[in-house]
Amino acid sequence: MLSRVLSSAVLGIHAYPVRVEVDISTGLPAFATVGLPDSAVRESRERVSSAITNAGFRFPLKRVTINLAPADIRKGGSSFDLPIAIGVLAATKQVEEPLLATQSIIGELSLSGAVRPVRGALSMAMAARDSGMSGVILPRENVREASVVKGLEVRGVSHLREIVGFLNGTNEIAPVSTDVEALFGDRGRHPLDFRDVRGQEQVKRAIEVAAAGGHNLLMIGPPGSGKTMLARRIPTILPEMTLEEALETTRIHSVIGLLKRDTALVTARPFRAPHHTISDAGLAGGGSVPRPGEVSLAHNGVLFMDELPEFRRSALEVLRQPLEDGMVRISRASISLKFPARFMLVCAMNPCPCGYLTDPSQSCLCTPPQIQRYHARLSGPLLDRIDIHVEVPRVSYDRLSEERRGEGSAAIRERVTRCRRIQWRRYGSSPGIFCNAHMGPREIETYCAIGEEAHRLLREAIDCFGLSARAYHRILKVSRTIADLEGREKIETRDISEAVQYRSLDRENWSR
Repeated sequence: MLSRVLSSAVLGIHAYPVRVEVDISTGLPAFATVGLPDSAVRESRERVSSAITNAGFRFPLKRVTINLAPADIRKGGSSFDLPIAIGVLAATKQVEEPLLATQSIIGELSLSGAVRPVRGALSMAMAARDSGMSGVILPRENVREASVVKGLEVRGVSHLREIVGFLNGTNEIAPVSTDVEALFGDRGRHPLDFRDVRGQEQVKRAIEVAAAGGHNLLMIGPPGSGKTMLARRIPTILPEMTLEEALETTRIHSVIGLLKRDTALVTARPFRAPHHTISDAGLAGGGSVPRPGEVSLAHNGVLFMDELPEFRRSALEVLRQPLEDGMVRISRASISLKFPARFMLVCAMNPCPCGYLTDPSQSCLCTPPQIQRYHARLSGPLLDRIDIHVEVPRVSYDRLSEERRGEGSAAIRERVTRCRRIQWRRYGSSPGIFCNAHMGPREIETYCAIGEEAHRLLREAIDCFGLSARAYHRILKVSRTIADLEGREKIETRDISEAVQYRSLDRENWSR
């Protein structure tokens, strides 16, 4: 007795179709699973046998062999419980088989037969559609995220008896659909707003430039100057997410298990703020079976690293690849996976270990060697990859107590979005380039031409501050963004001048 059930498995953030083959033959009772299953898949035999019995069906006291094809890719997770159970019931003629050829089945089983949610449902639903399936049956808690996939009938079940009744034609399960446009209806509402920030106009300008061009940002200032407050409001001024960005972001959060049960799509740009004790694998991703890290969870959003020098050196150095390539490649002996990691890096740090080196109202207690060691924790190549360095001074009491509030996030976001549209039109035919920060040397040469006076100013800055070639390119990229914000086609000297001012840590004795 042989049956076949179609399912899916997640590999990285993508999924691929898996054919679950069940063979029941005479012999001593046994349950064998082949096809490179991991421990979670091998343990399914106990869940499946108990679920079938407790749901009121008959589990065969024969030799049961389960094959997960393709057999050369390791299978992991508990999402094969439900298709294995259906395969056993189909092989013993307790389930009719006609519908099995058109449905992809996914789900974990409890011992009572209840169907539990799984990770990566969105990716598996997309894999089912791409492989020609007309529908997918999965846990009811995963229906909302899977229902955003167009061209696929998505049905949710909560118990094994429910899906058996549907396959046998004794009960109907209506497919669920989601209005994707409605999901984006309130995406512009944020609990935070730049209107709450008093003073810091120069820092707000730097943040606006960074958001408009997708540039990485480093804020330097004493404790209590508002660095974290400013950073948490940056997502409120970024352009609204597109459907393609939302789908890719949702897939990452779904695979890692961070998608809320009642959430169909992640429509707000992510803001991730890992603690400085995070490991290399936690930041970039990893594990025996590689999983996304914080840099991938921040994809299409903001990665905020507070107290930047406190992060371990090795963790900071793994940021180099995602900052340059917008992706992370993790290689193991049997597999190599790529995870998307196109994010805006926002960092904050004190000017010295005690934090009061540049504070006019507090005395710094650090010695010059301590300050030097503190700054030496940040490598030159990492600082070169941060386009904008800006000092965040302490806000005076008069500015804190004044009734006049600053400009709101909505007005800033409008200017940022207008600037991004200019860049989208400019780089429309260039693959992998979505904003000025993504430009390579060829695009810089094409779109960042400057006049003789600007050349002279930039030459003086490079000679005076000892800038690297990468820092030179960063200045040109930031200058291009400043000109775009002002609606100018050509980069002017004032744009270069402002961009040079955003290289604080490139200046010798900047803190003085």
